[in-house]
Amino acid sequence: MRFYYFTEMPYPHLPDDYFERYGSIRVTLPNRLLDPHTTHRLYNEYLEQHQLADELGLDVMLNEHHQTATCIDAALGVSAASLVQRTRRAKILLLGYPIPHRENPLQVAEEVAMLDCISGGRIECGFVRGVGLEIHPANTNPVLNRERFYEAFTLIRKAWTTGESFSWEGKHFHFRYANPFPQPFQKPYPPIWTTGGGDRENIDWAADNDVVFATLLAGFDGAGAVYDAYRARCRETGRAPPSGERFANLFLVYVGDNDADARRDGEQLMWYLRTRDAPWFRAPPGWAPVKARRAMYQSGQESVRTASYESLWNRGLLITGNADTVARRLRQFHAETGATNILMMMQAGPMKHADVLASLRRFAADVVPQLADIAHAVPRPALAGSA
Repeated sequence: MRFYYFTEMPYPHLPDDYFERYGSIRVTLPNRLLDPHTTHRLYNEYLEQHQLADELGLDVMLNEHHQTATCIDAALGVSAASLVQRTRRAKILLLGYPIPHRENPLQVAEEVAMLDCISGGRIECGFVRGVGLEIHPANTNPVLNRERFYEAFTLIRKAWTTGESFSWEGKHFHFRYANPFPQPFQKPYPPIWTTGGGDRENIDWAADNDVVFATLLAGFDGAGAVYDAYRARCRETGRAPPSGERFANLFLVYVGDNDADARRDGEQLMWYLRTRDAPWFRAPPGWAPVKARRAMYQSGQESVRTASYESLWNRGLLITGNADTVARRLRQFHAETGATNILMMMQAGPMKHADVLASLRRFAADVVPQLADIAHAVPRPALAGSA
C-alpha cells in the first residue's frame, strides 16, 4: 500500500455569489478576481505541503486543469519541476496529462523524460482524456477526444521505445521525424496511469495496455465495480490477474486528534464538491458515450455535489477521524477492493495551511504504521514501463 498526498491547488477566495454573478467557477469566471500576492502565497503553501509529505515518507500527486479557480496548477510540468527539486525520495505521480488537448504529444514525451531523468526515476506518468470541462478551454472537438487520446498515447509510447527516428502519419498527428531527446531514466518508460469511472471502453483499454487505473471519489462500491471490470477484461484476454497495485482511488482525507475535531476541520474538504459550474461545460455533446451518460443519470445515486457529510462518509468518499478511525476505514477499503494505492486529497478550499500540515503529520506518524502489514504485502505488478 502506497499513499499519495494531493491538493488540486485551488484559489478559494471568491465572492460568495460567484455563481449567480458569473455562471460558473470554470471557463467563464473572470480572472481579474485572482490577486497575484494571494496566488504567490498559495502556490508556495501547496508546494510546502507536498515537500512535507516527502519528508514524512509519503508519495505525492499532481494534476492539471485550465481556466478554473478549483485548480490553479495549470502547467503540470512546472509544478512537477518544482517538486523534483524540493523532494528527495517521493514518487511524483503526474495524474495527469490531458494528451487529447495537446497539439504535440512528442513534447509531452520530452517533458516527462526530462523530469524522470532529473529526478533519477521518480516519475509516474498519468495520461488522461481530461474532464468535459476541459473541452472549451482547449477549444477541441469532444467527439474526437477519445481517438486523439489513443493516438497520442500510442505515439508517445513508440517514441519512448523505438530508439531511433521514425515518421508518424496518423489521423490527428503528423511528424516527418519523431525522435525526442531525452529518453526516460526508467526503462522502457515510467509506469503509466490513467483515470476513469464506469466507462467500460476506457477500463478495457487500460487493462489491455497494463495501465494503472485510478478512480476518483468513487466510494468503496464504485471503485470496487471498476476494478472488477478491469479484472474481468484481464481474464477475457488471457492476461495475468492484476495485483492490487494496478488500482488506486482518490479520497478526501483529514486526520484529527479526535473524531469530532476531524469532522469539524475535515468538512472543509467538501468545498471541492460544492463548487458550481455550468452543466453545458461539464458534459459537452459527444464527450462521453450516450449509454454511459444515460446510466449515470438513471442510477438514482445521490450526487456527490449535494450529498451530506454522513452520506459521503458512509459511501467512502470522505475519510475523516482520528488516526485509528482513518486506518480502520482504509484497511476496510483494501479488504473490499484489493487496491493498494491510496490517493489523498488532504487540502481543499480555504483550509488553513497549518491544519493541512498537522493532518499530514498525524497521518504519517499514526495511520501509516497501523497499515504496515499490508503496505508491501502485494508485490509490485509488471506495469507498463517496469519490465
